Amino acid sequence: MTSKFRGKYLQVFPIGTSHFINKKTGHHYTWNKVCTTVHNIIVGKLWVDQSGDIVVKEHSTGANSRVKFHPYSYFSRDTPRRVTGGVFDTSGKPRFILDGTWDNSMSFGVSTTSDPNDLKGKDFRQIWLKNATLPDSEKIYHFTSLACHLNEPEEGVAPTDSRNRPDQRLMENQNYPDANLMKVKLEEGQRARRRAREARIAAEGPSAKYVPKWFEKRACEVTGEEIWRFTDEYWKCKDIQDWERCPTIYEDPSPESLATSPASLPSSFTTLVC
Repeated sequence: MTSKFRGKYLQVFPIGTSHFINKKTGHHYTWNKVCTTVHNIIVGKLWVDQSGDIVVKEHSTGANSRVKFHPYSYFSRDTPRRVTGGVFDTSGKPRFILDGTWDNSMSFGVSTTSDPNDLKGKDFRQIWLKNATLPDSEKIYHFTSLACHLNEPEEGVAPTDSRNRPDQRLMENQNYPDANLMKVKLEEGQRARRRAREARIAAEGPSAKYVPKWFEKRACEVTGEEIWRFTDEYWKCKDIQDWERCPTIYEDPSPESLATSPASLPSSFTTLVC
């Protein structure tokens, strides 16, 4: 990812290619990501916009989809946050048309033209609709139900799982003083490990470099790009609960800290998180 700060707004540009392989059908999809712009960084109310083009390719058939995220313009009469595009066959002929917004809903219709530069469709059907917001959403940062569940504890995961991070759990339980102290402790430990690793590399050479536990770098068979591929070894270790390869990166907080009650949070948040 790269970013550019332009005074009033910040632009974030994701780099690299995302992959999805359907193991049942063998279809291999790749796509890029669009630019995210955060406006009013210094003064005013923060708001986010997405802009740019996404190309989704299916490499076994040659079909692809081209989607455009229209940038917001104060002078435009177009629908804000609009997304348009089409699905094209191997000859480049549009088969389906996409239309909607990236923050609310998307629909698709059958193409009525063979011109890839003049996309028109009919018989549109809704294929995605944003879930309704939670009660008191403005008090919980407008989190969705999924976002509220992301930090829910789970038994049997790796000790390095981010849900085991104690400062994060303390903050979620509203124990902010201990959360701040634990955050500093964890970050200092991270810096110490990095310094020790750099010293080993200087003394022993490249062989002392850190090796990822669950991913390996290789060239993609389809795109030729260098990617990090999941090795599937995590699931095997989870099945037998063998976490010897995991380093110790978290410190356990005191039971008293974890026992702090989150009763003052909005009921929708405590119901989903606790």
